[in-house]
Amino acid sequence: MPNRAIIHSDNAPKAIGTYSQAVKVSNTVYLSGQIPLVPETMEMIEGDFAAQAEQVFKNLSAVCAAANGNLQNIVKLNIFLTDLSYFPVVNEVMAKYFKEPYPARAAIGVNELPKGALVEADGIMVV
Repeated sequence: MPNRAIIHSDNAPKAIGTYSQAVKVSNTVYLSGQIPLVPETMEMIEGDFAAQAEQVFKNLSAVCAAANGNLQNIVKLNIFLTDLSYFPVVNEVMAKYFKEPYPARAAIGVNELPKGALVEADGIMVV
């Protein structure tokens, strides 16, 4: 495929399956889901849901940077939650990492996530 590049950052968790952290095609970057793993240890961050959400956005940010972008370049964000009652906390944490205009977003309730995570996010970025 022309203009296709695999994006990797040592500042984000290694892929734990058969996927890349992100794939760039022309000026569009498809960001794989990030869970709250600490890149250096590949262990889940300690703390409450807010700590997990913060780590997810730190991980996404690292992958964005590896693709010469940042969170503000995300045009579509999907957030997966094991408990939709955490939705207000997601909004609070996102306000620390995003400024207007915000990306299009979906919040999806799921039964479970890898490694027992409470939250995961993926997205599409244009650079």
